[in-house]
Amino acid sequence: MNQTIENQCVNAIRVLSADAVEKAKSGHPGLPLGAAAMAYELWGHHMNHNPQNPLWENRDRFVLSGGHGSMLLYSLLHLFGYGLTKEDLASFRQENSLTPGHPEYGHTTGVEATTGPLGAGMGMAVGMAMAEAHLSAVFNRPFYPVVDHYTYVLGGDGCMMEGISSEAFSLAGTLGLGKLIVLYDSNRISIEGSTDMVFTEDVQKRMEAFGFQTITVDDGNDLQAIGAAIEAARSDRMRPSFITVKTKIGWGCPAKEGKASAHGEPLGKDNVTALKVNLGWDNLEAFYVPQEVYDHCGELAKEGGKKEGKWNAMFCEYKKAYPDLASLWERYHDKEAGKKAFDDPEYWAFDQKPEATRNLSGLVINRLKDMVPSMVGGAADLSPSTKTYMKGEGDFRRSDYTGRNLHFGVRELAMAAVANGMALCGLRPFVSTFFVFSDYVKPMARLSALMKLPVTYVFTHDSIGVGEDGPTHEPIEQLAMLRAMPGFHVFRPADAKETAAAWYYAITAQNGPTALVLTRQSLPQLEGSGKEALKGGYILKDSEKAEPDGIIMASGSEVSLAVEARELLAREGIDVRVVSMPSMDVFEEQDREYRETVLPIKVRARVAVEALSDFGWGKYTGLDGACVAMTGFGQSAPAGVLFEKFGFTAENVAETMKAAAAFSC
Repeated sequence: MNQTIENQCVNAIRVLSADAVEKAKSGHPGLPLGAAAMAYELWGHHMNHNPQNPLWENRDRFVLSGGHGSMLLYSLLHLFGYGLTKEDLASFRQENSLTPGHPEYGHTTGVEATTGPLGAGMGMAVGMAMAEAHLSAVFNRPFYPVVDHYTYVLGGDGCMMEGISSEAFSLAGTLGLGKLIVLYDSNRISIEGSTDMVFTEDVQKRMEAFGFQTITVDDGNDLQAIGAAIEAARSDRMRPSFITVKTKIGWGCPAKEGKASAHGEPLGKDNVTALKVNLGWDNLEAFYVPQEVYDHCGELAKEGGKKEGKWNAMFCEYKKAYPDLASLWERYHDKEAGKKAFDDPEYWAFDQKPEATRNLSGLVINRLKDMVPSMVGGAADLSPSTKTYMKGEGDFRRSDYTGRNLHFGVRELAMAAVANGMALCGLRPFVSTFFVFSDYVKPMARLSALMKLPVTYVFTHDSIGVGEDGPTHEPIEQLAMLRAMPGFHVFRPADAKETAAAWYYAITAQNGPTALVLTRQSLPQLEGSGKEALKGGYILKDSEKAEPDGIIMASGSEVSLAVEARELLAREGIDVRVVSMPSMDVFEEQDREYRETVLPIKVRARVAVEALSDFGWGKYTGLDGACVAMTGFGQSAPAGVLFEKFGFTAENVAETMKAAAAFSC
């Protein structure tokens, strides 16, 4: 291979990245300049991908965990023919461009994951590798490796400092994910300067302890050494691989190379010129790339098309040889699979005995698992408590990747990132932990919402009903936190049928994540609950008057309290409506006419009841209304004692309603 054209391709990545950042007067040139060689070598000679079909099922995945270096990825997508034009590169970080500041999944063709929060890409890459391992174990047969691809992730010192990477890589090593390959851009520089101040550990030894094969490339510009390292990583199917590539941030720019200032600010016009001169670039025009570079990258890209062609032919034969597996493949990829539950009477059938919604959720999971074979999930070491175990579906472990029950250990943050990665590969994952620990989950749940991924979050032990475990385990502000997140739907069901509705919503969602917030304590089954919960809020018990004297709104365990309070008020001639509000988010998506029928604007006497923070209820209670809610942390005591202490009784709700009715008059 002509080494000159190879070097030109590497330098094209550098020049395009520097020009884009300079034109935007914003961005991070340091990573693209330093990591260009390893990125080109990977994309050009080792990674199976086809720009003509970016969604080819068996493509290798590439995640840029150091998402601030997005111009590295955009330059690769441009050179290899994914549709990004020079004009797109010149619009870097501008409004409505295809080249936003950090890579955004679903926005730019070829971007496999939204990255930016450091370390997040590492966790999602582990999820992608787990998805590949599961799918290959389920579907592959001798001579038919229909699922056989690698996951590559590139990140730097910041990604390795973030705790999520240790959580995720500890799990990856334990599971022996041999098709996960990490490229570590080791330049020993962070925003504040040399990492010697804060990060002196032996990263290689840490990764060895996690169970990774570790490889070092001493010269980040040595394409041959980088290529040999990647091939050594690919050949070890028993362990994930970690390749340390020693680089210099801002490589090639005389005034910036090796300096922290190269990280997150434009090089400056004169320094961009000096970079091009230093690289021997034969044209100083912005965004100039020689035609031979385009031709060379185009030829390399054609190899991916040939590989997909061979895979397509193999898959046609596979369907003939294994028609049952081909049928299962279709079911795995059927995004509408869960909708059959809507008209299934057995799905909605439950005993009338009081039951905790976490238990009911476990029952529903086991009803859905056969309808939706791509449904996989588990807990952060809590499945006996969160009731998220699928019976008869086996455990995903190093010795058997066919299992659908996932075990994450006590790693909530990585768990959510892994779920994102699995969803990005087409599976329907759910994850679970105690609701108070949604704080650990939230950053990756936010990425679920940004990427519009159908991840289901099961949060149990949802209020002061946790009781004796005390305030460390009693969520207060967490429900408001999740409700505040755009594109993130939160259900807090009140009984069995509302729990079934919440799961139905989650398993059929196409454009975002769903959280189910569930009780530990038993709740009564409510007359009138059911599919109406799919509207987010609905009239559970109505007034006999055309215009009720007031409205009591509640979610979860407090709905039954609202019903009891209504009965107490009726004895005093006060006729109120009870509205169950399992999901504010979904209710807000209903048309205005429906919302008015449930919460008529003329009825100003309103009370909201929820054993969590009242934050967010004000838009429904208005200035005349009131809330029975938590205004501080809980205590350690039996749940019944705490509910009475903090005013969650039918009597207090009724008195609060009477006061609101009197005020609104």
